[in-house]
Amino acid sequence: MIQQKIILFLEKFAKGTITAAEQEEFMELISTVDLEEYEQIIDSYQEILKQYPVSNIPNSDLLAKIENRIHKHEKRNTIVALFSAWGKIAAAASILLFLSVSGYFLWHKQAPGKQIARNKPLHYDIAPGGNKAILTLANGKQIALNDAKNGTLAKQGTITINKTSNGQVVYTAAASTAQNPQLIAYNTIATPRGGQYHLTLADGTNVWLNAASSIKYPTAFAGNERRVEITGEAYFEVVHNAAKPFRVTCNGQTVEDLGTHFNINAYSDEKVVKTTLLEGSVRISSTGEDKILKPGEQSQLESGNINVANVNVDEVVAWKNGLFDFKDANVEDVMRQLARWYDVDVEYQGKIPETLFTGKLHRNVNASQILDILSYFKVQFKIENEGAKKKIIVIP
Repeated sequence: MIQQKIILFLEKFAKGTITAAEQEEFMELISTVDLEEYEQIIDSYQEILKQYPVSNIPNSDLLAKIENRIHKHEKRNTIVALFSAWGKIAAAASILLFLSVSGYFLWHKQAPGKQIARNKPLHYDIAPGGNKAILTLANGKQIALNDAKNGTLAKQGTITINKTSNGQVVYTAAASTAQNPQLIAYNTIATPRGGQYHLTLADGTNVWLNAASSIKYPTAFAGNERRVEITGEAYFEVVHNAAKPFRVTCNGQTVEDLGTHFNINAYSDEKVVKTTLLEGSVRISSTGEDKILKPGEQSQLESGNINVANVNVDEVVAWKNGLFDFKDANVEDVMRQLARWYDVDVEYQGKIPETLFTGKLHRNVNASQILDILSYFKVQFKIENEGAKKKIIVIP
């Protein structure tokens, strides 16, 4: 009965018809449910949101004034949050948080006039990243892809480089090109911090580059293999050709396609090179050691050793789908991702907080909205903007 009443109140909330008295009753009821019931309530609320336009949801205290009530518990250093900036809710800065502290799920409404002890308002803000990259041709000429007009970008012998209406770079080679290695040149596409890009290679393989990443590749593929080199992070959807294997080299390893969709995270500031298989099969090679991955597996290369683990692939490729997806991520893990996407430096004042974060956030919001959510976990942030230099300061 309690669960049904809570769901009824949530439906009224989505309609914009919930009264102040019902909000008070809702707050009392929600604090009595156990973990299993709470998860069912979340599922029900997500279904409710599909039935009603998000624009109907009011910017009320029920959304805007949520406080995380910390409980002393043996696991108090592990804070788990399920959070999402949903479309127009995020745009209105009305972000619904489902907070979990050591297994307790609570919503708390302030007394009128009481202020939550949180960050001071952020004076500066930082826009999210976008489709930005530099194409470097074999002759050294550079093209800023975000500024370039749609259509033909360049011609290199029998190869044509086009930019499509959706901003994608596509290589088209004449049929005879692959039989004449002398016609083939090497290009590089590099994304800055705060950038991402999608390109299609001459064989039809699709590549998505994350921020601060690059790929070096031939304008056409000759010989008995297709080989590219990356830095940073890239997601591949390879056109399989058993007679001409596709190989990716990075940070001391080679990934060979055996008919595949896979993601490689090889940032220089990460301790481990991670290759995650979504479809098909890949072979990972490093210093004489080989591993073949199955879908859902991830190889982790560290100090020349390859370990394999099962992972949630949706979390791994969340960046490609416009999300941050954290799973027990510490502050430094989170801030490395934010630094790349928002093109900022990160500074820590005092001891680095031991808080762990789990949850999803959209990448298409300003940095202040991300930091606003993270600050509910007793971590404070400050944005400094001195000319072209942007910095996020983490304060315990």
